[in-house]
Amino acid sequence: MKENVIKTVLAIAAAGLAAYFEVILIPLSILVFVMVCDYISGMVSAWITKTVSSRIGIIGIVKKACYLLVVSVAMVADWLTQSALAQAGIATSSSVFWFGLIVIIWLIINELISILENMGEIGIPLPDFFVNAIKKLKVAVDNSARIEK
Repeated sequence: MKENVIKTVLAIAAAGLAAYFEVILIPLSILVFVMVCDYISGMVSAWITKTVSSRIGIIGIVKKACYLLVVSVAMVADWLTQSALAQAGIATSSSVFWFGLIVIIWLIINELISILENMGEIGIPLPDFFVNAIKKLKVAVDNSARIEK
């Protein structure tokens, strides 16, 4: 009996995650990809500039793990918001995950800026218009996510 309850709870949790990830899987996959690219480009940059440090490398890994923790918190905020609205009788689209998407997009842009900075340190020429466009995109995301007081 106890095993069936555990299996049921796990199945419900997995189904909920699958429903959530249907909307957020692609941005989350992109985030993980750019996080790996940033880490690799950072290591290459440190190697070329002869500043490789295992401590800094471990801090980078911890930072990436914390990014995923922030995404998890945003996903919980989405779930709590939708649950509260449902309890209040306010109908919402179940596929709207604003906090999760905004946080993921913001982190992707941060990672892109970091990759470009690493490439610049390596000595790869970067077009100014592209670097400026990425930075303006970050500002636009920051401004669109800002809640009016």
